[in-house]
Amino acid sequence: MKNVLLVREIYLEAFRNLGHAFVKSFFKVMSWFCFASFLIVLYAFVFRITTGFAFD
Repeated sequence: MKNVLLVREIYLEAFRNLGHAFVKSFFKVMSWFCFASFLIVLYAFVFRITTGFAFD
């Protein structure tokens, strides 16, 4: 019985840490994605301004 409780505790602890690491890495990836998207939009806007696009 002691071994089963030990395995259960190790299992729960691993998923606690996995969830935190997953959430942390997910937010890092999403922040880099948003930053890259913002740079693409900024580039497109500057490109349109320099080529004389009429914003009507």
